[in-house]
Amino acid sequence: MARLYPLAKFGYNREKKKGKLQIVFGLLCNAQGCPIAVEVFEGNTADPSTLTQQIEKVRTRFGLKKIIWVGDRGMITQARIREDLKETAGVDWITALRSSQIRKLVNQSYIQLSLFDEKDLAEITCEDYPGERLVACRNPFLAEERKRNREELLQATEQKLDKIVSATSRKRCPLRGEADPSTSLRVSTERSRGAEIGLKVGEVINKYGVAKHFKIQITPDSLSYKRNTESINEEATLDGLYVVRSSVPEETLNAEETVKAYKSLSKVEQAFRSYKTIDLKVRPIYHRNSDRVKAHVFLCMLAYYVEWHMRRCLAPILFDEDDWENALRLREGIVTHSVRSDSASSKAQKKRTADNLPVHSFQTLLADLGTIVNNRIQSNIPGVNFDFDKVTEPTPVQRKALDLLGVSLICTQ
Repeated sequence: MARLYPLAKFGYNREKKKGKLQIVFGLLCNAQGCPIAVEVFEGNTADPSTLTQQIEKVRTRFGLKKIIWVGDRGMITQARIREDLKETAGVDWITALRSSQIRKLVNQSYIQLSLFDEKDLAEITCEDYPGERLVACRNPFLAEERKRNREELLQATEQKLDKIVSATSRKRCPLRGEADPSTSLRVSTERSRGAEIGLKVGEVINKYGVAKHFKIQITPDSLSYKRNTESINEEATLDGLYVVRSSVPEETLNAEETVKAYKSLSKVEQAFRSYKTIDLKVRPIYHRNSDRVKAHVFLCMLAYYVEWHMRRCLAPILFDEDDWENALRLREGIVTHSVRSDSASSKAQKKRTADNLPVHSFQTLLADLGTIVNNRIQSNIPGVNFDFDKVTEPTPVQRKALDLLGVSLICTQ
C-alpha cells in the first residue's frame, strides 16, 4: 500500500469518513483570497506542523523581508508561535484565542461586557501574552445567532429525551438499565437490554453536542432530566465574543485593521471550498505516483487562479459583490456582518443587472458560454469546393461576458 500510494495515509478526516486514505494539502492566499502557492503533504500530517515549512518557503521563494501570517486557531497554535513565529525575524502573525482562553480572560476581569456598551471592540493587555496585542470583539448579531442555535439544539435534545422517558414507562418491552450516558457504544451481538436507557441517552446527547447543558439521572427503570441553567448561562456570556491575537505593532495595523485582516480568512476559506468541492472538485484523485498527485493538485490551483481573476472581471453580471467601496461605507463596523452594496442587493432581488441582463452564478455563466461553438461548414454543391468556419453569434449576456473578459471571437479560415 505504501509503495503504491506514498503520499496517501490514514489520518484525521474532517468529514468523519473512516478507513479512507487521504492526502493533506495547504493552500496559501493573499489578503484578497487570490491563491499564490500550494503544497501537498502526507495524509497523516497535522495542520500546524505544515506552517514551519511554509514560513521559510514564502521568505525564500518570494524574497519577502516582512510577512504577516493570518491563520485560524487550529493552524497558528501556541506551540507554533513559541517555536517558529517568535524565533523568525521579519515575521508577524494574526490569529484568535480559543474559547477556554477567552473564558479565562473573562473570569480574571480582563474582559468585561461593559467594554462593549458603546463600541464593539476594545484592545486589552494581559501578562499571559507578553509583547502581544489582544483585540476583544463582540458581535451582537453573532451572539443572537448562537443563542438561537443553542436553544434549537436544546429543544431538539429534549424532544428525543422525552421519547426515551416515554419508552421507559410503556407496558410492552420498556427500556431498562442505567449505563453511563456519556457513551453510545453497543457491545457485541449479545446486547443487554439492561443498559438500553443509558445507550439511548448517549446517542442523543452525543448527536447534538449539548450534554453539558443537561443534568440527567438514570435509574434501572426510569429517566429524568433538566436543563443545567448554570452551564447555559456561563456559555451565554461568551456569545458573540471573540479575541484577535496578534504580534503586529499598532503603527502597522491599528485595532480595526487587525480585526479586518483576521476576518479576511473568510476569503481564504471560500477559496479552499471552491478548490475542494464547489467548482474544481480536486477529488477523487486517481494518481498513484507522488509527482502526479502533486501535479494534479497544482493544476487545480492554477485553475482556481484563473477562476479568481475571471470572477473579478465578471462581477457586474454575477451575484458576486461588484462595488466593495459602497459595501464598506454601508457597514456599521468591522466587527459586524458584512453588508452588500446597493448594486449587489439589487441584483439579488431583481435577478437583473443594471443594463437589464439576467444575473448568473459563475457556474451557470460558464455553462452559458459553453454553448458558443465554432462550426466548420463545407459545401456539398457539385463542382464547388469550399469550406469555412462559422462561430455562433453570442447572445447579449455572452457578449457582455466576453467584453468584460476582454475576449474576442476570431474566426480562422
